[in-house]
Amino acid sequence: MKKKVRIIPGFGLSMGVTLTLLGLIVLIPLASLIVFTAKMSFSDIIEVITRPRVVASFRVSLLTALIASLVNAVMGVVLAWVLVRYDFPLKRLLDGMIELPFALPTAVAGISLTSLYADSGFMGKLFGKFGIKVAYTRFGIIIALIFIGIPFVVRAVQPVLEKLDPLYEEAAGILGASRTKIFWKIILPELRPAIFTGFGLAFGRCLGEYGSVVFIAGNQPFETEITPLIIMSELQEYDYSSATAIALVMLAAAFLILFLVNLIQIHNSKILKGGH
Repeated sequence: MKKKVRIIPGFGLSMGVTLTLLGLIVLIPLASLIVFTAKMSFSDIIEVITRPRVVASFRVSLLTALIASLVNAVMGVVLAWVLVRYDFPLKRLLDGMIELPFALPTAVAGISLTSLYADSGFMGKLFGKFGIKVAYTRFGIIIALIFIGIPFVVRAVQPVLEKLDPLYEEAAGILGASRTKIFWKIILPELRPAIFTGFGLAFGRCLGEYGSVVFIAGNQPFETEITPLIIMSELQEYDYSSATAIALVMLAAAFLILFLVNLIQIHNSKILKGGH
C-alpha cells in the first residue's frame, strides 16, 4: 500500500505544539486565578462573592449580557440574511462595518456611545422625548453590549447561509409551503447550531466587557455597577485574592454557558443527521 503523504507534520508534533500554545496562552493564566483564590479559605471566598454589592454586580452583568445576546441572536440573523440574500449598493461596505467592533478600541466605543446617548446627545434627546433615559442606566449597558456582541452572531450565521442549498426552499415553495413555514421548517434548523454558537460567543464577550460599558453605565452601586468594575476596584486596592475570587465566579459562569451551548449544538447536529 502506498504511504500516505502528509502536508503538515505528524500527529505527535502537531499535538505537542497545540498543547504548548494552549497551556501558555489559556490554561496557565486561568490556573493563576485558582492559585490566587486558593490563598483564601472557603468561608472567606463565600464571604467575598456574597457581599451585597458583588451579588448586585453579578445580577447586572448576567442580566444585561443575556438580554444583549438574545437581541444579537435575532438581529444577527437578520443582518446575515440581508448580506447573503440581497444585493444592494454599498453592500461590501456594510459587510466590512460589521467587524468594526472587533477593531475599535473598547474605550473609544464607550466614549462614543456615551456622547451619543447622553441627555445632550442626538440619540439621548430622541429617546428623551418619549421619557426614556439611556445613558447611565441598564438600558445603556445593553446597547453597548449589543454593539460589542453583534459581529459574533453575524459571522457565525453568514457562512451557513451562504452554503445553504436554495433547492430545498424552492421545492417547498412549489409544494405550497408559505415563506414563514419554509423559514421555520427548512432554514432555521440549519441555522440553529450557528445561532447558538454566535449567542455563546457574544454572551461570553458581553459578560466580561469593561471598556465600552464603564463609561455609559454610570457605575451606580446596586444599579449599574458591573462585575468587571468591581474586579478592577479590588485590584486597585491590591486585594488580589478577592479580585480573583470574583473573577473565578465570572469564569465559571462563562464556562457553564459555553458548555450548555455546545451540548445544544451536539444535540441539534444529531437531530439534523438523523433527519437526513
